Amino acid sequence: MCGIVGATAQRDVAPILLTGLSRLEYRGYDSAGICTLSQNNFNCLKTTSKVASLILDVKEHGAKGHMGIAHTRWATHGIPSVKNAHPHICDNLALVHNGIIENFKEIKAKLLEFGYSFKSETDTEILLCLIHYYQKNSNNLKEALLKALNEVSGSYAIALMDKNEDGVLYVARCGSPLVIGLGIGENFVASDILALLPVTRSFIYLDEKEIATITTDKVEVFGLDGSLHIKKAQETEIDAESISKGTFDHYMQKEIFEQPDALRNTMLERLDEDEVKIETVIGLKEDSFKDLKNIQIVACGTSFHAGLIGKYWFEELTGIPCSIDIASEYRYRHAVVRDDSLFITISQSGETADTLASLRLAKKQGYKYSLCICNVNGASLVRESDFTLLTRAGAEIGVASTKAFTTQLLSLLMLALLIAKQKNSLDAKKRAEIITSLRQLPSLCSKFLAKDQEILSLASEFADKHHCLFLGRGVMYPIALEGALKLKEISYIHAEGYAAGELKHGPIALIDRNMPVVVVAPDNALMGKLVSNIEEVKARGGKLYIFNSEENSLKADGKTKVISLCDCPEILQPILFTIPLQLLAYHCAVINGTDVDQPRNLAKSVTVE
Repeated sequence: MCGIVGATAQRDVAPILLTGLSRLEYRGYDSAGICTLSQNNFNCLKTTSKVASLILDVKEHGAKGHMGIAHTRWATHGIPSVKNAHPHICDNLALVHNGIIENFKEIKAKLLEFGYSFKSETDTEILLCLIHYYQKNSNNLKEALLKALNEVSGSYAIALMDKNEDGVLYVARCGSPLVIGLGIGENFVASDILALLPVTRSFIYLDEKEIATITTDKVEVFGLDGSLHIKKAQETEIDAESISKGTFDHYMQKEIFEQPDALRNTMLERLDEDEVKIETVIGLKEDSFKDLKNIQIVACGTSFHAGLIGKYWFEELTGIPCSIDIASEYRYRHAVVRDDSLFITISQSGETADTLASLRLAKKQGYKYSLCICNVNGASLVRESDFTLLTRAGAEIGVASTKAFTTQLLSLLMLALLIAKQKNSLDAKKRAEIITSLRQLPSLCSKFLAKDQEILSLASEFADKHHCLFLGRGVMYPIALEGALKLKEISYIHAEGYAAGELKHGPIALIDRNMPVVVVAPDNALMGKLVSNIEEVKARGGKLYIFNSEENSLKADGKTKVISLCDCPEILQPILFTIPLQLLAYHCAVINGTDVDQPRNLAKSVTVE
């Protein structure tokens, strides 16, 4: 989950590295470090604080150089400390690393026999010393790197430099993302294109088990067998301005309020009268899903909650059985693959380690097709899937996902409509009704956002609680799960989402006057059942916060707060009723004084198992 950035140029690279590192801090913020090369000497600075502290250190002590690497850490092996912070140095070599070297203990034992000693507790230093060992014996860094990488198991994205090879960066990836940025008389490397947008919009995406040598005027890519790989550069449409906070206090706040535009962009040129255009899904043909009999969804975290809702829509609109698994669980069970099955992965970044590993496993299991729903064009999931549906949410910087989630839901609904058309499972009238509803989505989203101040006042009496229960029924149950996740992620209030019908099977024992209960209660066919669950909470003295449709507003009283939300088509309720729960979590976090955009122990992109 760490962030790495590197540069070789004809100018001082320290400002480039620090700017890139600031843009990668969402990937981890346990420590940060920079190392530049100047006159065959390393200038290395590290801090256990965030990148802002590193920037101050560089201003004070200096770190000028025409080549350098930098790192922001999410700790795995070894506590957050200066000695465990990257870059790591061994004699003439400096290295930054994102990933986990699984066999580091065996390699460490061998290196100890060879006389190596270690300053840190990290697996990264073991990898660095292994490269150094092979370089001593071959006097060729590229050969040494290849030997070392063929020996290790696990995941890595690395940037490596040798003080005796000024101007040459060595990089490699396996299981962790890495992208090369192309400039004029300068070239770069980073974990994410966002880090490099101020200096380039042209990128080469490294594939699994590729290494590259980078100089100011040349990039060469190789396989682990040493063979030369020809790679084409891709231009990104994302610009640097789009990832600024603008007038908002936090990225999360900005991204919540960007949802009308994100939803609009996700639909842009994809709706044609009463149909979803087939081009919505890249690579799709008119008959690709005609014989589809089963759907398997795999995802993690918030994306998993999106998949849960997708299951409802797929089964309702297409009549196709749909299963969903958490990626980290799917990988380790013996899944039975049914004939003519579609394998769907969902990921904001497209680099989530467990989701990627699940896709690679699925390809061996005999699924008919694979399809990813992703927000990043060029991500590993996109490159490795048969079909792609891009969400077009725009860059999402806040660790807690918001606009990526709602655009994933919209994408799943559009996909369900495409499959339904090819399967002829939905009559034209019903399909036209849903499309008409979709066209209303951005404006309805704005109306839900207009409840911001009301939710702020609600949060003021919510934020001091230690526990919270979220309830929903049917397709709103996953929204209860998502609401609970958002609250715990950024406010550190313990929260659980439950199917309301399960209340009597355990959670009701927790209810008292200090345990707020949030109920997601749009006006739908299950409203009557949900009202009974609400009464059960009331009878036990629970404090209720009910998010309800305007048309069917429940009555507020001393123990019940009702937030009346705009009426909307039932098919859109999961998307729209998510928004006030995002706002509730955001305002609770601000009141509690937590780091909204970079909550403790979390990272935006989970690229290690």
